[in-house]
Amino acid sequence: MKQFQYLHNPAPDKIGNCAEAFLEKLAQPTCIILDGHDTSRTRALVTLIHGNEPSGFKALYHWLKSGQKPAVTTVCLIASVQAALRAPLFSHRVLPGLRDLNRCFRAPFNGSQGELAAELLSILREHHPEAVVDIHNTSGTGPSFGVAIFVDKKHEALVSLFTNRLVTNDLRLGALMEIAEHLFPTVTIECGGRLDDDAHELAWEGLQRYLSTDDVLKPQPADWGLEVFRNPARLELADNCRLKYADCPQPGYDLTLKTDIEHYNFGQVKAGTLLGWVGPKGLEIFSSRNLQEECVLNELITVTKGQLKTAQDLKLFMITNNPTIAKMDCLFYAVKDNGTGVFEF
Repeated sequence: MKQFQYLHNPAPDKIGNCAEAFLEKLAQPTCIILDGHDTSRTRALVTLIHGNEPSGFKALYHWLKSGQKPAVTTVCLIASVQAALRAPLFSHRVLPGLRDLNRCFRAPFNGSQGELAAELLSILREHHPEAVVDIHNTSGTGPSFGVAIFVDKKHEALVSLFTNRLVTNDLRLGALMEIAEHLFPTVTIECGGRLDDDAHELAWEGLQRYLSTDDVLKPQPADWGLEVFRNPARLELADNCRLKYADCPQPGYDLTLKTDIEHYNFGQVKAGTLLGWVGPKGLEIFSSRNLQEECVLNELITVTKGQLKTAQDLKLFMITNNPTIAKMDCLFYAVKDNGTGVFEF
């Protein structure tokens, strides 16, 4: 059963007076086709892969409300509408009991989430865009960055429309970017925290550049240079880990993380920095492996007298203070202070 509905050039006065009203009007996954000044070419925008990441959707709403016409025909795919609508609005990454949609973009496309992912990919193949931008918010408060499978001038140009940081990653988790990249140049943009006005503004400014620029695959003059981070490691938790955020170790929990841990996002984190406290299970609640399935846990963290600390100078990102996301996805990604993978020498 098809899940996406289609809209064509929706009129500004028909989409509601705010993004939330527009979301309620949509009610289901939606594909919006916007005719461009150049109808011989197509681009794609993807938003709300996760229902609690609204910056891209809000930016798209403002574009539609402005009545502007994009440089080329644009296919806008709004995915997890029902999750975003679950009260309170924009608070649910995924509906309870369903899989993370951004882990479903590879066979077998089982269940409703797998079917939704397959349908989204089918729409992209049908329109064959020259570029795809998938807009997200980070799981916690932190600076923006882009993600690409590999680095070249096209991907650098796309990311630079939004941000000055690019993460390139060889990990394969079933994300849209991993599959779409084989068909079209594709990047993920992490705008910053979902509740941060700066993240919404970044999405809006970047989207204007993406939709109005004639050639988005050609590097443009920018006020910033692009900082590249290569092959980050993921620090993951065991499924049964009991996690809490507090300013001192909490009895009965396997892991207590400092309440201000989000402040380490993209900053330099020196070796020996205290991240939190670990219970009697010690390091067994953590896992981190490289592409060769070798454990790299000791390159990331140490535990001494119950204190969880960094093992070397690192840069961390995607740190969250949401325990559900930390357990569903990961605690954080990490690279060496120089931007290379923690297992590269």
